Amino acid sequence: MEIYLKKLIAGGENQQLDFKYCISDSRKIARTLSAFANSDGGRLLIGVRDNGSIAGIRSDEELYMVETAAHLFCRPEIKFNIKQHKALGKTVLEVEVNKGNERPYQVKDEEGRWLSYIRHHDQNLLANRVILQIWRKEEKSKGVTVRFGKAENTLMDYLAKNGSVTLSKFKKIARISSSKAESILANLIIFKVLIINASEKGFIYELNPNESVNSIS
Repeated sequence: MEIYLKKLIAGGENQQLDFKYCISDSRKIARTLSAFANSDGGRLLIGVRDNGSIAGIRSDEELYMVETAAHLFCRPEIKFNIKQHKALGKTVLEVEVNKGNERPYQVKDEEGRWLSYIRHHDQNLLANRVILQIWRKEEKSKGVTVRFGKAENTLMDYLAKNGSVTLSKFKKIARISSSKAESILANLIIFKVLIINASEKGFIYELNPNESVNSIS
């Protein structure tokens, strides 16, 4: 088990791996669980510092707080598997979450609001309205259709010249409402015409270098 744990830690934090030195707030853990369930799934190692060194957990309190995060602060409730590893005489908890099939998985914040998170590289980011639209559209049994009109062509022309666009910029140049702009971006992401580049500063949208507009049928 110690060899397995060391190999896992050696890869560092990434899209499917997060380290937590300790748990002081179940809501923070709930964000990670939500982000994994809404994205590609992942593992949370509790008792590991950001630099990968092993601190170990203090008591069974951490396990209780993970259960609280999944059952009380997430909706739908997020299922997880948990393992205990021994390394350097210390105990590390491994919490494994699979990609969910009931997105969006939401987290209750300190003000009672229910928010959704996504995992992007090694960060948990608040899902924006475009991502929420993508999830809603993907659930529709009838599927999604894309018809290129003035707004879509304006967007393509802008991206060809500038490389990327924000939601607010697209709305402005196309002279359309926020909801219309969100819907168009969501459709083009579903069809892999666009990709999202996310960070704590916000979301930008770019042409997918591996796809083309002609691939839409």
